[in-house]
Amino acid sequence: MANKKSTDLLLEWLDENKTVYTHMADQIWEKPEIYWEEVFASGLQADYLEAEGFTVTRGSAGMPTAFIAEWGKGSPILAFIGEYDALPGLSQEASPVQKPVVEGGPGQGCGHHILGVAGVAASVAVKKWMQENNIAGTIRYYGTPAEEMGGGKVFMARDGLFNDLDAALTYHPNLWNMASKAASVAIVSSAFLFHGKTSHAGAAPHLGRSALDAVELMNVGANYMREHVLDGTRIQYVIRNGGQAANIVPEIAEVHYILRAEKPDYLLELADRLRNIAKGAALMTDTTYEEFPESGYASVLPNDTLADLTTAIMGEIGPIEYTKEELAFAQQINDAFGKKNKEYIEQRIDTLGMKKEIADQLRVYADQPLLGANLPSLDEGIVYKGATDVGDLSQITPTNSLVTTCFPTCTPGHSWANTATGGMSIGHKGLMHAAKTLALTAAALFEDQDTLKKARAEFDERMAGKKYFPLIPEGMQPTK
Repeated sequence: MANKKSTDLLLEWLDENKTVYTHMADQIWEKPEIYWEEVFASGLQADYLEAEGFTVTRGSAGMPTAFIAEWGKGSPILAFIGEYDALPGLSQEASPVQKPVVEGGPGQGCGHHILGVAGVAASVAVKKWMQENNIAGTIRYYGTPAEEMGGGKVFMARDGLFNDLDAALTYHPNLWNMASKAASVAIVSSAFLFHGKTSHAGAAPHLGRSALDAVELMNVGANYMREHVLDGTRIQYVIRNGGQAANIVPEIAEVHYILRAEKPDYLLELADRLRNIAKGAALMTDTTYEEFPESGYASVLPNDTLADLTTAIMGEIGPIEYTKEELAFAQQINDAFGKKNKEYIEQRIDTLGMKKEIADQLRVYADQPLLGANLPSLDEGIVYKGATDVGDLSQITPTNSLVTTCFPTCTPGHSWANTATGGMSIGHKGLMHAAKTLALTAAALFEDQDTLKKARAEFDERMAGKKYFPLIPEGMQPTK
């Protein structure tokens, strides 16, 4: 290997070992596990990395399905980030027709089986390249559970497990190949449980104190608060328990709230305002309440320096090539969602608010059911209204966000269609494209540490002197 340049070494090794990683991804796809329950997936990855010479620490930050695998010594320290949790209700065969493997069962509808294995593959490839070329530094793989609910990275961040990183390289399956330059909102989630007094609603309503009244009054107050928040804020709720029967004054009622905002400090201000609304609702109804925080993710901080490096590397690798059968498979799925390919791409362009010069580069491929081309950063300057615990990582160290094509163009996120393509060759190709891109990006950073310094300077500028703080309460433990 030593007589070849870095690009050839890494790409050759990953091509030779492709079946190892596609098989690993298929094993996790075939045994989907939801958040905090990823025993098989985390164990499979941790055992493999340990066998490949990594030092593995299991149960990181008090989470049984979290681990850190490390190889090397000294700086720089670069990290790949893995996830593996599935989603409830998205069981699906690798078929272009909706057909659950287990009715109502979980499935990899967000492609986290691909996400994690791509990081594993890149970690091992970079380790072998470093050995062959006597490259100094440390490579880490973080196995992080419960991205969909709970936020494993948040607990790792709170415990300082990312603090010594020089950069982190993250990845997520998507419907195109690019390095993201978008930010995202921060999010906090809590349940409010109100306690009242039960009574006969007809014979003795005066003796009752309705917990449901308190929930409804809290919701009224929250809806009025919508008029007085910054643009980009989201206030969402659902009543989980509203009582058992209309002729019984509800003694217990519960409402679940999610708040989203672009800045973490403003989000905490909103959470305090919502808490005051809950107090007011309790006072008005002569009830009491308890708050049960469920999660809190910081906003994603993009890094253009790392994104530009990754874009250049993807250009060296070239596009994903698809067979006629794969294109037909994807088109059949698109047809099932009732939209034309071009129509859906135009909708995405409009939703994201893409700049015309960038949108025009995407329109070239808009009639295709699978986008194999490597595209520029389509989302520069955009703030996604979704949230991820990658946000906590990105506020501690410079973080890159790669996406590759694993899903057809017209499929919504968290759908049976994503489970379907993630379990066959379309997903496999996206996985290996990601592994190659991640590995070459890490190699470039080890070889050219000036880029690392530039990425750190950009990170410091974006943080503007602020320090990361977790959005979960002190002492909160990872739990379902």
